[in-house]
Amino acid sequence: MTGHDFVFALELSDEAHFDGMLSDLTSAVLSHVGYHPSAIEELCGALRDALAAGYSSGNSRCDVCFSAGSGELLISIAYAGGAEWRTARPLP
Repeated sequence: MTGHDFVFALELSDEAHFDGMLSDLTSAVLSHVGYHPSAIEELCGALRDALAAGYSSGNSRCDVCFSAGSGELLISIAYAGGAEWRTARPLP
């Protein structure tokens, strides 16, 4: 297990309400792992867009997961009874 292997998950009851907190958290996790600021900005934007799409579809609760292992970071958002959004990037 390398220093970058981890799983960090949280449940949001209203992602619009926690948008600022989630943005700060995402930036901190990605920065800790070693991503360049431009990659952090791009991933935060993709996460924000995915959350906005879910919220506009009437989903107010979701699970957000950051999982790093085998040289890859996977970020997922799963809505109860609904769609799941995922993105993966190589670890720096």
